[in-house]
Amino acid sequence: QVQLVGSGGGLVQAGGSLRLSCAASGRTFMGWFRQAPGKEREFVAAISWSGGSTYYADSVKGRFTISRDNAKNTVYLQMNSLKPEDTTVYYCAADLNFLGGSRATMPVEYDYWGQGTQVTVSS
Repeated sequence: QVQLVGSGGGLVQAGGSLRLSCAASGRTFMGWFRQAPGKEREFVAAISWSGGSTYYADSVKGRFTISRDNAKNTVYLQMNSLKPEDTTVYYCAADLNFLGGSRATMPVEYDYWGQGTQVTVSS
């Protein structure tokens, strides 16, 4: 059983920054997704256990950075140059048996999900 607790969301002006955190018990491949009401869950970023491999959606590449501190069992999503279209609920997720490649972007690949944290970017 993997427990995930996400935090760090809030309200920020366009161009600002926020850092999301996800406390994760267990040694897992981790991802961040986001989902707006009425829309499908969208991949944002993912990171391997070692931190040596990272994956990003094109829409956030160059603006968001995923990282992890395994000593603290925490995964981070540093979000810079935020845009109003980044407004939604963000979820962290854990994959116990990552199969590689593009599966990092698939919600179905992940086994556990955090409770979600709201990010609101005002224009």
